[in-house]
Amino acid sequence: MSATAGAVSAVEIRLRELGLTLPAVAAPVAAYVPAVITGNLVHTSGQLPFVDGALPATGKVGASVDPADAASYAAICAINALAAVKSQIGDLDRISRVVKLVGFVASDPSFTGQPAVINGASELLGKVFGEAGSHARSAVGVAVLPLDAPVEVEMIVEFA
Repeated sequence: MSATAGAVSAVEIRLRELGLTLPAVAAPVAAYVPAVITGNLVHTSGQLPFVDGALPATGKVGASVDPADAASYAAICAINALAAVKSQIGDLDRISRVVKLVGFVASDPSFTGQPAVINGASELLGKVFGEAGSHARSAVGVAVLPLDAPVEVEMIVEFA
């Protein structure tokens, strides 16, 4: 299904079936744009887990933020990244492949479960896009993220 005036894309229908809706694009918190097109790729900026303009939690995963909660925040980051992609290409059904996902986890120094946290985003993309949602990935532990967010996700998608 292609998005025309008033139509909803098949990707957005799948999100709804998962109980999710595509939010408005989050406003940048510094000097950058949410996404950029080059060739047939969209590169998103890092997306925080904003819900209605606010972070659902702050702090370090493995200390004040539970890893399971952080995985759900990573999924929110992925949804926010999809909103940024839509702002560039207009219709999420144009996505032919999720190419790369990079996830950052604000981690307690003893926490080593970053891959499981970023699985929240990866698994969501698999549910939404099927095989086209399989991607290369990095999951990186960091000392702190903007606004003390527990996770941040960026992605590269290919579109037609």
